[in-house]
Amino acid sequence: MAKMTLLQMTQDILSDMDSDEVNSINTTQESTQVANLIKTTYYNIIDGRDYAFLYELFRMTASGTTDRPTHMSLPEDIIDLKWVKYNNKKAATDKDLFQLIEYKTPEEFVSIVDKRDSTDTTNIKVVSDPTGITLNILKTKVPQYFTSFDDENMVFDSYLSSLDSTLQNTKTQCYGKRSVTFTLSDTFTPDLPVQMFSYLLSEAKSAAFLTFKQMPNPKAEKHSVTQKRRMSQEAWRVANGITYPNYGRKSNTYKKPNY
Repeated sequence: MAKMTLLQMTQDILSDMDSDEVNSINTTQESTQVANLIKTTYYNIIDGRDYAFLYELFRMTASGTTDRPTHMSLPEDIIDLKWVKYNNKKAATDKDLFQLIEYKTPEEFVSIVDKRDSTDTTNIKVVSDPTGITLNILKTKVPQYFTSFDDENMVFDSYLSSLDSTLQNTKTQCYGKRSVTFTLSDTFTPDLPVQMFSYLLSEAKSAAFLTFKQMPNPKAEKHSVTQKRRMSQEAWRVANGITYPNYGRKSNTYKKPNY
């Protein structure tokens, strides 16, 4: 099945229910209700499994201020951070050297920076976090550790001040899960791989019959079960069953990965 717009799916479901034809999801009250049901079904599907297509590479946003040279933040649409790499080359003319930055819990991170001599202004920059905590940031080496105190802003333990006045977003490589949105418009196409549209339509059609007709649609339910089983077994276009270390979720507290 090819990808479908919200209007096309709404029309398909209304046709199966022997309802009036529409040329917009807002034509009738029933068509609007069906469109909203498709939206609910879509989010139920997305929330039901950790789908690979929702993950992507991205860059962090730099603080842009020398007051907090090692603070960076996640893009607004990233809800699950898997890993962070930073370009740890030591001179501008050196070749790129992206290395994995190790996550530390806030307690572990603070313990590391607290052991540093805050009076050593040659090697240490004392940084005040927005929370009011002072952190002894090493300014003579590339970053090795990072943490987050608020599940949104990342703090790294060091930076090479001889090369950059702050950590640079162009030197980050990150991988994580992005959020999705669903727009109630005729031309909106849900963010799904093409092979999942049949599953979405079948699930929505089954729900529509129960909601609006107070009766099951055996054909739609059977097709939905078949597609759900297929989604759980099918290899994705690039990889099947790959797992990644969990550096923590933006919506929850971070967890130390297992190596």
